[in-house]
Amino acid sequence: MEPLDKLEAHFKRLSHFQHLAAICGWDQATMMPEGGNKARAEAMAELALYCHHQLTQPELGDWFADVDAKSSSLTTTQHASLEEMKREWQQASVLPDTLVKAKSLAGAKCEHAWRQQRQDNDWQGFAKNLKEVVALAREEAHIRADQKLCSPYEALLDLYEPGMTAERIDEVFGALKQWLPETIQAVVDKQAKQPVIKPNGPFPQAQQKALGEQIMKQLGFSFVHGRLDVSTHPFCGGVPSDIRITTRYDEQDFTSALMGVIHETGHARYEQGLPKDLAGLPVGQARSMGVHESQSLFFEMQLARSEPFATLICQQAKQAFNRQDDPAFQVENLHRVLTQVSPGYIRVDADEVTYPAHIMLRYDIERDLISGKMEVEHIPERWDNAMQQYLGLSTAGNFKNGCMQDIHWTDGSFGYFPTYTLGALYAAQLMQAMRQQLDVDGIIASGNLSPIFDWLSQHIWQRASTTSTDNLLKDATGETLNPAHFRDYIQGRYL
Repeated sequence: MEPLDKLEAHFKRLSHFQHLAAICGWDQATMMPEGGNKARAEAMAELALYCHHQLTQPELGDWFADVDAKSSSLTTTQHASLEEMKREWQQASVLPDTLVKAKSLAGAKCEHAWRQQRQDNDWQGFAKNLKEVVALAREEAHIRADQKLCSPYEALLDLYEPGMTAERIDEVFGALKQWLPETIQAVVDKQAKQPVIKPNGPFPQAQQKALGEQIMKQLGFSFVHGRLDVSTHPFCGGVPSDIRITTRYDEQDFTSALMGVIHETGHARYEQGLPKDLAGLPVGQARSMGVHESQSLFFEMQLARSEPFATLICQQAKQAFNRQDDPAFQVENLHRVLTQVSPGYIRVDADEVTYPAHIMLRYDIERDLISGKMEVEHIPERWDNAMQQYLGLSTAGNFKNGCMQDIHWTDGSFGYFPTYTLGALYAAQLMQAMRQQLDVDGIIASGNLSPIFDWLSQHIWQRASTTSTDNLLKDATGETLNPAHFRDYIQGRYL
């Protein structure tokens, strides 16, 4: 076999084990009985170690050298495939086996205990486990930073958003801080003058699930290659051929689960839309977490919270809950419900105007945690101060709805949070470009959203990781990231 063929065959074999890890992770979060956690954690740690061994086989370096010597003969796609395989190999090669296994075990322990500790508002118990996770994350960050010649935090950020720098995020978030707080207040003041009727429950879970699946089908989700389940923290997992979406239901508020389902469907459509001929290769995967989040936010915010889509939701929700004569289910009112802005404690329930504040808060904390400027025991006070500054709310003593609400830090996913707001910026920029080419509102009103999905497929999904995020945005919109589109979008929709 040619060296490139050997590399691609090796990475495709590795993808089969990663497939198993993804499904085991989904099961751990949704179906696994309480008593199975210790054995599952040990099994997944061994699987993580095995995958790490496969990524760091000694012969891979020789194969990469052989391909590099003939790189001038590669096609554009082959060259991109080589670079993505090399990136994964380099990222894995710098970490010792002992650290890989220790991270997996500490993360599983912290995440599993967090589920009960959060319910109990048990910060002290959680902090004890988190300290171990943070110590290992710092160790990893310093190893990666030495290789990449960057700051420790930026080395972790690169795992989720390749090519993005902490300096660029500081610039983008600094600009957001200049206009976002006053915009939040202006929107809240404006909406206070607009009457809103909140739909009153109960909305049985079975009916909510049926409505969610109906909307998922309208959004093009393939149930032949995916399913919808329940978990403590909504997520989209699995693999492109077997996508697992989860949500959580509130029988007094059907919009919470529905918007969560639509959000995760955006993630799923991206995965299901990746090029089949590149399946199993790093180059065939989603470009970054920021781009991934741009698709979920495009579905949830740009599409689902628009007035034309609110009309579609209204029609189907009336039937699902038998609320034909309920004034709360009038289109104008339901649209106001879906676009209501109100500072709150919970990130996943936040509206799109206040959401960036939740992310900037977390970014500031995790950046300083990894750099060593602060320790785990300082998180609650820092969190409370930032919540008061950004949203006028205090979380003093309220760990459950404050610094313990997210799953990300439990397994050491530091550097992940900024991608949520980067995704919102990308989504606004993509919609602005799409509107120049398509009658988006007319397409939504027709109920046939295929032209929108075809545009996303052409510009995002089918491109996978064949090019950089900057090139992806430039090819789709004519420019690299421009945060002004997000500001124009927010102020245009809400003010």
